[in-house]
Amino acid sequence: MAALCRLCCRKAANISTVARVVSARYATFSEDDLPGLYPKTPKERAAAAKKYGMRVEDYEPYPDDGLGWGDYPKQPPIHDDDKDPHEDWDFPEERRNFGDNLHIEQDALSRSKPAKNVYERIPLKNQAMLLGSVLGTFAVLFWLGGKYKSFQPVMPKQLPYNDLWTEQGNDPSKAPEQRKHYSF
Repeated sequence: MAALCRLCCRKAANISTVARVVSARYATFSEDDLPGLYPKTPKERAAAAKKYGMRVEDYEPYPDDGLGWGDYPKQPPIHDDDKDPHEDWDFPEERRNFGDNLHIEQDALSRSKPAKNVYERIPLKNQAMLLGSVLGTFAVLFWLGGKYKSFQPVMPKQLPYNDLWTEQGNDPSKAPEQRKHYSF
């Protein structure tokens, strides 16, 4: 969105410029929805305020610092999670009403992104202690597992023909007594 605004405000916004930049997400935008040039006179300022449905006293555009926001109104950066969840919104999944002006960085302030200004519920000291205790527990368990080895009980391998005595190249006359691997 920011790239779209910058590109369209630097030069006159025509439909070919918009068509090259607009993705499928913004395919419903028309030229009327795009920001115009930065208002320099009070008359242009009043026209821009009317365009965005604001009072002239409340309208304040972004400063003309070369980023190309044009006449888009400056909005406070309020994350969607910070808005009242019990209000009767027109779009409750986005927590906004029809005709509300969005912040220029609204994609970073939506509910699908984490809020940057929310305090942590667990203090950093407690998080470090919890991580240290978990890692310490695993270290003790690994150390105990290395010191006291535990294996499944295993019987010696049973091979046919007197444990393959002659097949392994031994003298058949010196073959040991055939072992029995059963007790019944």
